[in-house]
Amino acid sequence: MINTSNPYQVKAKKHLGQHFLKDESVAQKIANTLTLQGYKQVLEIGPGMGVLTKYLLEKEVTTHVIEIDTQSVEYLQANFLNLVPRIIEKDFLKYDLTQVFKQEPFAIIGNFPYNISSQIVFKTLEMRHQIPEFSGMFQKEVAERICSKEGNKVYGILSVLTQAFYTAEYLFTVPPHVFNPPPKVDSGVLKLTRKPNYTLPCDEKTFFKTVKTAFQQRRKTMRNSLKTFHLSNNLKANSIFDKRPEQLTVQEFIELTKLIEKDSN
Repeated sequence: MINTSNPYQVKAKKHLGQHFLKDESVAQKIANTLTLQGYKQVLEIGPGMGVLTKYLLEKEVTTHVIEIDTQSVEYLQANFLNLVPRIIEKDFLKYDLTQVFKQEPFAIIGNFPYNISSQIVFKTLEMRHQIPEFSGMFQKEVAERICSKEGNKVYGILSVLTQAFYTAEYLFTVPPHVFNPPPKVDSGVLKLTRKPNYTLPCDEKTFFKTVKTAFQQRRKTMRNSLKTFHLSNNLKANSIFDKRPEQLTVQEFIELTKLIEKDSN
């Protein structure tokens, strides 16, 4: 039951990166990006005043929300009475989600605060064994970066690490005027669908380290950007080291990691 008699409004807080979505059609469109396949629960991050939440509650899935803002939590408790047992007043980045979901699969969705959106993706990657699907709104340039392919100037760490485990789709752009307060930039909605095989055929820590180190000096060739790895001259003679990081596909980064592992043994 939704209590619509409460006129109380939550004031957006700059330090939390809050921009409340006010366009119902956009909220419904985001909710409809979920396929609801392979899981029975969904977690919305940063629900605010529940404009997206109410469309999730209409679906055949158990909706949980996690919100750090006390005012927003009070609003949700007053207006979404059937949601109250599943409102988690915690910091998503610090909270142990297994306390709620145990080892069960769940999807993630939300209009994410811009200031922590990349960290939300990194935590999702850490928990990928439980998260088959992820949909959300980011600052447009971040959404584009996550979904970009090799050869693109915005292709980087977030692109490679995400696409190693998920298929990333940029769905649509959202203009500033549909938010209160309006952000200074466009937003973009993306969807991540976990790949059928989401384990790597190489050491995961070495893969992450290779990708991050390479893009720290993205204008240099791999031979120079990976100097700190102290690789053998024989390995560095491989033609892959003539390329710059942004020219390598996700698969090439995986193959490179395997070569590095072999070289160090």
